[in-house]
Amino acid sequence: MTQEDTWSPYAGSGAVLLAAGLLIIAGVLVYLGFRLHRKVGFSRPGRALSSLLIVIWVLSLATFAIAVSTYVQELIRQGPLRSPANPIAPITDLSGLVTFIVIAYVSWRHGWKAALFSAFLGTAAAPMIFELPFDLIVMGRTYPPTPAVQFTLLFFLPLFLVEISTFALVTLSPLAKLSRYTLFSLGAMFFVFAMWALFGFSYPSHPLPIVFNGTSKILSFVAAITLFLPQRGIIIKPE
Repeated sequence: MTQEDTWSPYAGSGAVLLAAGLLIIAGVLVYLGFRLHRKVGFSRPGRALSSLLIVIWVLSLATFAIAVSTYVQELIRQGPLRSPANPIAPITDLSGLVTFIVIAYVSWRHGWKAALFSAFLGTAAAPMIFELPFDLIVMGRTYPPTPAVQFTLLFFLPLFLVEISTFALVTLSPLAKLSRYTLFSLGAMFFVFAMWALFGFSYPSHPLPIVFNGTSKILSFVAAITLFLPQRGIIIKPE
């Protein structure tokens, strides 16, 4: 691992194919957004299922923390660990603060408990909207300790569980509903991913990748906010 990056960039046909795939996803999301005229919500899970989702989320966080500790210890054992600068962290932190405040504000008419709970869920899910596709893109191009395959899976599989379980927690809020603006925001995020891919999807150590990374991260928080914007909708009940 170098001081300048934590994953190797794409190049040549690999970058073009990645960009094409991301553009297709962006196009599908925008198309679905135009087709969706009313917000779509999901009935809240029962008490038992809600408790199970919370337990799974907590266990996934604990598992990921243990995996990260093991991963880092092995990196240190196999050689000097040098962490590159993270210019996106301030953007993430500020976006998280703004997201919490906005969701709490637009949800306040439903009571302060529902507003703060929804704001927590939306703020927790927002970075995961970015991280899930991002991790799938870079997981095969990181610099894990050896044996590489085992340590890559050790790191990313618990992380995927954290991301998916965090998404599931959003269903605990009766205010969360999917709208066309959510799909448009996601489409925009994947479009920025595609532009980033054309330039190799490289680590944000230079101005252009920083812009792509920061913009896509902000769009993931925008997508989370749109889940809680007030609008009349319909409820889909699970079978």
